[in-house]
Amino acid sequence: MNTMKLLVVEDEQRIAQAIKTGLEQEHHTVDVVHTGTAGLDFAISEEYDLIILDRMLPEMDGLAVCTALRAQAIQTPILMLTAKSQIQDKVIGLDAGADDYLSKPFAFDELLARIRALARRPQQVTTTTLSVADLELDPKTFQVSRGGIPITLSSKEFALLEYLLRHPGKISTKQHIINQVWEFDTDILPNTVEVYIRNLRKKVDAPFPKKPNLIQTVRGFGYTLKE
Repeated sequence: MNTMKLLVVEDEQRIAQAIKTGLEQEHHTVDVVHTGTAGLDFAISEEYDLIILDRMLPEMDGLAVCTALRAQAIQTPILMLTAKSQIQDKVIGLDAGADDYLSKPFAFDELLARIRALARRPQQVTTTTLSVADLELDPKTFQVSRGGIPITLSSKEFALLEYLLRHPGKISTKQHIINQVWEFDTDILPNTVEVYIRNLRKKVDAPFPKKPNLIQTVRGFGYTLKE
């Protein structure tokens, strides 16, 4: 199974951490959130290969999250987890837009098998390249270029640039960037964002002095990427 970017929405932190640890051992990238509203926000603002979604969640249950995502034409495969195992409960989940259903408790090997099965299903073909002006980033191939000239980034620089490109013109505070780019439970200081923004500028803007700077500071607010 190819490496994938996965979102786990699970309010039981012990279960969420166990899933995250197991999937990372399989070399996947995993984001974890513990409420339905946070899950919906992450699923809308980021691009995932698959979402593992608990049915019973605080703030907004899994059925509502699933319905909201499908209503916005987000077709990311969803594997729904639940303590409910009745057939009718599974039918309701599938009707809400889930692609598969797994009842708790479950064996981790079965979870992996379900993920592999969903990953094999053909997905809608969409243009993956993100761009602003002549800066291009392909999340699938991890290639970045400006004016056709390749740019080499570290994994975290890539994640930061991908976030900025997905939200062109949006002013993002340091804390919001930390929440979106770094692990939600990692103790990251705001000056870490400054360091990575500075590194990105050295690679994206500085080598192209005749072109406009794309990464901009909005004093007192944060950063934005725009022409």
